[in-house]
Amino acid sequence: MRILGIETSCDDTGAAIYDSQEGLVVNRLASQVEIHNRYGGVVPELAARDHIRKLLPLIEHLIQDPDNQGRGVDAVAYTAGPGLAGALLVGASVATGLAYAWNVPALPIHHMEGHLLAPMLEETSPEFPFVALLVSGGHTQLVDVEAAGTYRIMGQTRDDAAGEAFDKTAKLLGLGYPGGPQIAACAREGREDRFVFPRPMTRQPGLEFSFSGLKTQVLATTQKQSRLDSQTIADIALAFELAVVDTLTIKCMRALEMSGRKRLIVSGGVGANERLRERLRSECKKSGVEVFYPRMEFCTDNGAMIAYAGYFRWELEMKQSQNFGHHGGFDVKPRWSLEDLNQ
Repeated sequence: MRILGIETSCDDTGAAIYDSQEGLVVNRLASQVEIHNRYGGVVPELAARDHIRKLLPLIEHLIQDPDNQGRGVDAVAYTAGPGLAGALLVGASVATGLAYAWNVPALPIHHMEGHLLAPMLEETSPEFPFVALLVSGGHTQLVDVEAAGTYRIMGQTRDDAAGEAFDKTAKLLGLGYPGGPQIAACAREGREDRFVFPRPMTRQPGLEFSFSGLKTQVLATTQKQSRLDSQTIADIALAFELAVVDTLTIKCMRALEMSGRKRLIVSGGVGANERLRERLRSECKKSGVEVFYPRMEFCTDNGAMIAYAGYFRWELEMKQSQNFGHHGGFDVKPRWSLEDLNQ
């Protein structure tokens, strides 16, 4: 089965083709970093407009790519949510229009299920069951994945997601967007012994997260400095990054212990953070836990994960119902719990 995947949930326009026999055939991404950088964050209206400009030309180039050789597809998968409403509507309308024209099913896909399944695109992929840390600009949650398509949210953020905290902290420090790579690069020049920030909600039981207070701590620290030079900025960036990495690691190890799982996957934009990867790799090795990541390009939003999730969901749903997929009409869900897929 050959599936076109379309991702437009936020500020990246992604499209890819996945084949059940050949694997990932071709993958393309158009970034909007330059558009949103001047504002220090995503402007939803600008994101939607740029998706309109870029999506159809991107798909056309994808279909005609030498690796695809102009071959057609058996279904069109698109991100139906969660995400920015306007951005989601662009992808959904294009996907359903193409599906109607090509007389193939249109498959609405959950964005976070795409992230959760992204490690399956690698040669060494995890088997079920496992615990998943989904950590991005819009979400931070720990999910117990008992079997294919069976999800239980163990804990999630009560306020800012980790990626959102990175973006806001980068803006406070006068760094660029997106915040994750900017903070990480700046933190390499930082000194560990100058600032120490709290590890929020790690001293109390449970698996909930909260990062808004950490962002406030950064603001208070910058305001106390008589001179905010490059070294001070690097020291604050490192203190912030270490606090986030420690918090995520502590919660991951706690979730693994509570669930009894021996596999952990880490996906989403923050999952590309090298310090987080190194720390989790070290802690999991001590505990006899296997840890899996998608390659860097599949940590952030991309069409490949949506194309694969479309194939995954098609196989799963067709075993239960002959009505999965549609040709006309569509519905996007800016807010959509991963647990809703269990139904």
